[in-house]
Amino acid sequence: MTEAVTVYLGLGSNMGDRQENLDRALEFLSQRLRMGRLSSIYDTEPVGNADQPRFLNLVCQAYTRLEPMALLALVKGIENKLGRTGRSGAPRTIDIDILLYGEQVIEAPELVIPHPKMTERAFVLVPLDEIAPDLVHPVSGKTIKELLQGVTEKQGVFKLE
Repeated sequence: MTEAVTVYLGLGSNMGDRQENLDRALEFLSQRLRMGRLSSIYDTEPVGNADQPRFLNLVCQAYTRLEPMALLALVKGIENKLGRTGRSGAPRTIDIDILLYGEQVIEAPELVIPHPKMTERAFVLVPLDEIAPDLVHPVSGKTIKELLQGVTEKQGVFKLE
């Protein structure tokens, strides 16, 4: 691959110093990716397993020449470096999701892009709408703004000032 691909990553933290965890994750990402737009940070309610601390979430745009699986290895390595343990849905120091990888649709056992739950999660769509409202979801064909309008449950997603 010669040309850089635009990717969107969702970051979240609900253990320890949440702000510091996000800052360190972004710092590690910037060592391997060319960073683009960065959303505000949002304080959000946990989804799924609600019996855990609130999250800080953000979305970033980046440019990479890494193939999708190499990008997945990079974000998993950063999660490990920052002390992520446990299963999905459990409290964590950092969670980095690959939301979109260019316009590609990938369905592999270890990686599904676009992220399969992003269209129903306000904590992803609100910050993504802030930085890329007209971005088109490669499966639904809808813009991020249209997807966000379709999410009825937006309580619990508050922009940090």
